[in-house]
Amino acid sequence: MPPNPPPDSYAAPAVLVEEHRLRKEIGFWGLTAIGFSNILGSGWLFAAMYAAQTAGPAALLSWIAAGALCALVALVMVELGATRPEGGGTVRWPLYASGRLVGTVIGWSVLLSVGGTAAEISAIMQYAAHYLPGLYDEGRLTAAGVGVAVALSAVLTALNWFAVRMFARLNNLVSVFKVVVPVVTVVALFLSGTHSGRLTDHGGFAPYGYAACLTALAGGGIVYSVNGFQAPLDFSGEARDPRRTVPAAVLTGIGLAVLVYLGLQLAFLFTVPDSLLGDGWHGVDFESPFGQLALVLNLHWLATLLYADAVISPGGSAYVGVAIDARHTYALAKNGLLPRFFMRIDPRSGMAHRALVLNLLVIVVFLLPFGGWQDIVSVMGDMYLLIYAASAVAVAVFRTHDRESGTVRTEGRSPGVRWIAPVSFIVSSEFVYWSGWHDLRLALPLVLVGVPLHLLQRRGTGEAPARVELRQGAWLVCHLAALTLLSWLGSFGGSGRLPAPYDSVTVAAVALAVFGWAVRSGAAQLRTAPDGLAAAPPV
Repeated sequence: MPPNPPPDSYAAPAVLVEEHRLRKEIGFWGLTAIGFSNILGSGWLFAAMYAAQTAGPAALLSWIAAGALCALVALVMVELGATRPEGGGTVRWPLYASGRLVGTVIGWSVLLSVGGTAAEISAIMQYAAHYLPGLYDEGRLTAAGVGVAVALSAVLTALNWFAVRMFARLNNLVSVFKVVVPVVTVVALFLSGTHSGRLTDHGGFAPYGYAACLTALAGGGIVYSVNGFQAPLDFSGEARDPRRTVPAAVLTGIGLAVLVYLGLQLAFLFTVPDSLLGDGWHGVDFESPFGQLALVLNLHWLATLLYADAVISPGGSAYVGVAIDARHTYALAKNGLLPRFFMRIDPRSGMAHRALVLNLLVIVVFLLPFGGWQDIVSVMGDMYLLIYAASAVAVAVFRTHDRESGTVRTEGRSPGVRWIAPVSFIVSSEFVYWSGWHDLRLALPLVLVGVPLHLLQRRGTGEAPARVELRQGAWLVCHLAALTLLSWLGSFGGSGRLPAPYDSVTVAAVALAVFGWAVRSGAAQLRTAPDGLAAAPPV
């Protein structure tokens, strides 16, 4: 790295000073709890029912597929976290690998994804309305609900204010409760009595066809439920021995979460009374699935526990979400998408206080117009998946650059990533496509707002956006435009002009071609990087 990088360098001295203030105090179990807690939020309270409605018993295959595919994406991100640990790494890696345009678009997506925390808080309000009916009405927060949600957001921000060590310890306690209640739910439901033949009766194992398993990934809430496994990576800059602890924590978190979700899905399938299955699995409909199912089965004590946990589980995810969002905002300030003012780390606590305050404001902004859990999460999942796709490109770019420069780097590398990276890019693109035209027609144009934002950002520096800069990031713009067009043409809520399975095959082919383009472009960008990006910030 050059001794005197330019002021707007991604590794400028001001950036490094703040980075060194991060406290490296989180170990393996702390990182695992962060990842697991971030996965097991409000999704477990809803997804088993919606997945069963969509695919019947075949929803079990959807959970297994989601776990396997997320593990592929995780291996890519694990290598990045182990070889280039940095606070808010999921924001920084695309910038290092693909330049300012991609960094800005992905950074904009990350800033929008703060809405995921707002979704968890909205879910808390929905279940709290069981006790306080005035908080939630007709799928939206009332004025009183918005007020309580804003107050809760402020409390979660305050809990993240003081120190990394305090955050990890509090999250460990919340995670224990979040594990115990779903396990107790599974055991109690099975002990209440099961109905034989549930995997074959009422239309068979796949009553709506095996293609419904793909629809369940997005429409059944499975993608949103297993999303969040990357959380330990955003704390890699604050982890002890990140090369060892980060990979193990990410994969352990995914494995534990998928086991819990499979148990919940089985419990739901085997304990729903036959009287509710007259119209098949499509006809099973609860506002609060496990809570109402417990009441139907006369498990009133379990219903009480579930309604309480329906506040605690999303609250735990929102608590982790506030912390992760602060790391992302901190990283966006390092990238230059936000003023360096928000990069400031408090030297006493090691926390990015200004980033926390900004994210609190963004959460409030999302709560006001949307107000409903489903309204928010329908868009947020696509934001996360685009970040994963950009990370797959980043790991391939870094490996290509190391090979071309003769750098030998084995420590921290995940086996098979040379092949896993393009597969994970294709998988992420397919997940985005499978979420359906109804969501993508809002999400992808919203992401593309990052392009004019990049142009305005470069104009604000007094520099004209270099043609080479735009050319380096053109692959992402073209990929988003292609996904939008294919979604409109395809069978997942689109016009149906491109029928299944040809639509998914076309998405895979386009994604593979774009991946090759992106890696070549990124490698060329690193070869000519003027400010030492090729070397920053490996350890």
